Amino acid sequence: MCLIILAHQCRPGQPLVVAANRDEFFARPTAPARFWQDHPSLLAGQDLELGGTWLGITRNGRFAAITNSRDPARTAPAPRSRGELTLNFLVGADSPRDYLHRIAESADAYAGFNLLLADTDSLWYFSNHGEKAVAGPRALRPGLYGLSNASLDTPWPKVEMGKSRMSKLADDAPDHGALLTVVNDPRLASPEALHGQGLTGEMDQALSAQFIQAGHYGTRCSTTLWTEDSGTINWRETSYDETGAVVGAVTEAFGLDLQA
Repeated sequence: MCLIILAHQCRPGQPLVVAANRDEFFARPTAPARFWQDHPSLLAGQDLELGGTWLGITRNGRFAAITNSRDPARTAPAPRSRGELTLNFLVGADSPRDYLHRIAESADAYAGFNLLLADTDSLWYFSNHGEKAVAGPRALRPGLYGLSNASLDTPWPKVEMGKSRMSKLADDAPDHGALLTVVNDPRLASPEALHGQGLTGEMDQALSAQFIQAGHYGTRCSTTLWTEDSGTINWRETSYDETGAVVGAVTEAFGLDLQA
């Protein structure tokens, strides 16, 4: 997952609103979002290579999403898969706080990551790279957040664009089409805007769009979701091929079940 725009407890009647893209090699085997047979309360896509997930939500309101870090110091292969960080929280019972403090003790076993976790009461963030790793897990106040492959709210052009578009959505109940516009702009950022963030390479330019089309690598799917004070959870995962064409969509709406 390479772009997440999230509104946390700042929209009337909608405790959580998310628009996100997963960018990945198209050759990597992936299952589209579904309720998992071995975890019936979990709605998420699945990385079939290592078994984890990049983003998911459960019937009892647990949410998790992860992005990779582009910190050069943390790009080497690591003993454990980052996809298990989201999965183990989603199918577990620990609070976000307790889970992240436990993960922090073994964070060096994973390549660089940014992790967002939520339950019905709180939203937390933790990264194992840079100053954020030293600071440790932290609870996030109500607000609008953006995350790509640097630390939370690093003002990359695609992140700033997404936050601006999310902030302009009407306060009434969103729809999946409107949420999708928050993260689906295919235009590359200007070199000047990238240079301001220290992004000067050819790869930085190629990956600067929200919606990436780079041949064998690109935006594989977008997820739009929101929760409601009534207890309803709304979800859609839209999948794409190498040309950017829509090849599938999974839409779910279900009630919050705290006993699930």
